[in-house]
Amino acid sequence: MSVIRRTDARRTETPNAVMTTFASPTQGGTGLAMWRVEMAGAHAGPRHAMDTEQVWTFLSGSAVVDLDGEELTLGAGDTLVLPAGVPRRVRSDDGFGAVVASPAPSTAHNLDTGDRVSPPWTV
Repeated sequence: MSVIRRTDARRTETPNAVMTTFASPTQGGTGLAMWRVEMAGAHAGPRHAMDTEQVWTFLSGSAVVDLDGEELTLGAGDTLVLPAGVPRRVRSDDGFGAVVASPAPSTAHNLDTGDRVSPPWTV
């Protein structure tokens, strides 16, 4: 059993959002990562695909997720299961907070640049 204290949560800032890791393989977990995403209004993440499934539960605000060309509007209380390997992009006009879980570690493939990275909030 591991206890990860609030003061030990890892915070990662990107140009589009802030991710706060609650658990990951390097932070008390084994094969699962769980983190909070906070995106301010008028922001969007990159168009990318993940090599693992993700489950997003929106806690506040709203977002539009382009999932392989289909636009899905989500708000507080909604949960979205994003399959592995499917192109996606998350954007928000008014900002949102969400909790996300996925198998870890995982790799993101930026579909515009071709880059592949392991997001630090999943390792």
